Amino acid sequence: MKLQLIRHAALWLEYGGSVFLIDPMLGEPGAYPPIVNSGNERRNPLVGLPGPVNRWLKPDAVIVTHFHNDHWDDAAVSLLPKDIPLFSQIEDGDRIGGQGFTAVTPIQEQAEFRGVRLIRTRGRHGTGEIGRLMGPVSGFILQAPDEPVLYIAGDTIWCEEVQETLDRYQPETVVINAGEARFVTGCPITMNDEDISRLCVHAPKTKVVAVHMDTINHCHLTRDKLRERLEDKGLLGRVLIPSDGEFPALD
Repeated sequence: MKLQLIRHAALWLEYGGSVFLIDPMLGEPGAYPPIVNSGNERRNPLVGLPGPVNRWLKPDAVIVTHFHNDHWDDAAVSLLPKDIPLFSQIEDGDRIGGQGFTAVTPIQEQAEFRGVRLIRTRGRHGTGEIGRLMGPVSGFILQAPDEPVLYIAGDTIWCEEVQETLDRYQPETVVINAGEARFVTGCPITMNDEDISRLCVHAPKTKVVAVHMDTINHCHLTRDKLRERLEDKGLLGRVLIPSDGEFPALD
């Protein structure tokens, strides 16, 4: 397995002999308006890609955890080949197909691609009314012969669904979307340092890779803040916090 953080939640994953592009947001800096009700007016993305966009346009397949623009944007829709195999949660399949993609597999429970099993997992994109308005979100467990079990958690806070996934599949590595994304009112809708701490304590043998920071205007937990807070908790050695373009050392 080889994993690269492109930017935000976008990942380039070499796994089981195939290459997966996960949650591509490929737009230029400032291409999209600020997230509403987020307390600032910075346009998104806040930073550019760590290289030419065409570097990430020829994967073997694409995985979209959910339909929000910071995980599947207009640039990805326009630039990726329309016949590329694409996996989504079942709620988003028709919408992605309506964008012209002809090889969409909506996953209710699981699917397989060239010997790689993709198992859909659940999460909570916030709490209460805000969580409900954010809509359904998914993560994915990836399994393949001679590969470690990988858990892409998606946009979720620490919750019972995440705990159950860790317990059931015992992944060697989990990629979590940090950033403490939030609005002016309400609780975070992605993981903060407290969520990550709970995950580390609950799954002490699992490598944790934290992404989803320093790119979107309503993500208030930066990489620097996360490092500082995890160091205070004695957990910094448990969590890899890659920069854009970096391949975190998973061995």
